[in-house]
Amino acid sequence: MATGITTKERLERLMAAKTQLEAQISRNGQILAANDNVGMTGALIDAEGFPRNDIDVYQVRQARQTIICLQNDHKELMNQIQNLLNQYHSEIATTDPELVNRASALELDSDRAFGGSIVAPPDIRPMVVVNLVSPNSPAEEAGLRVGDCICRFGSVNGNNFKGDLGQIGEIVRNMQNQNVQLKVKRGEQLMDLLLVPKAWSGRGLLGCNIVLPPESMEH
Repeated sequence: MATGITTKERLERLMAAKTQLEAQISRNGQILAANDNVGMTGALIDAEGFPRNDIDVYQVRQARQTIICLQNDHKELMNQIQNLLNQYHSEIATTDPELVNRASALELDSDRAFGGSIVAPPDIRPMVVVNLVSPNSPAEEAGLRVGDCICRFGSVNGNNFKGDLGQIGEIVRNMQNQNVQLKVKRGEQLMDLLLVPKAWSGRGLLGCNIVLPPESMEH
């Protein structure tokens, strides 16, 4: 029984470390947002090939590199959590089979709702999926990529989204030239991005296309 308690404590420590990593990723994301919302892919040089003078290029490069490293650490940490969770299930199964059955069912429900995230908050649930990002668009500047699942778009999240893309369209129109906070799930990573809907050389205010997740379209 002592081993089970030890495993549980280790699991709690990893969960705490996961929260700290996500906070660090968010802080570095705010640095990118403060630099003209340059994101992870925005250009750092001007049309003439010189470093942009409207942003702190060194700070942006440092923040991007830090985010990449933190995301790699986060992925490894999620693997450790999953392995430890499996170990914990094996240990409690020997003493309380019903308890492990309930734990497994809870984890399965979480996987279905949150795409595999073990400890996702109730409102972190994919609402829409990005299936197109145009080059040099506001969406690309914000760091959005094809395949990203948007879990929060301004004031709309998994709790109040009704499966109507018009809810997001209304925010885009009302928040033109203003920061819109996004919560994005990319693979196993949860990311905070800032999107600024605005006129650009292409169509619309975003330069991306979003669709409902396949499971939402089945209902």
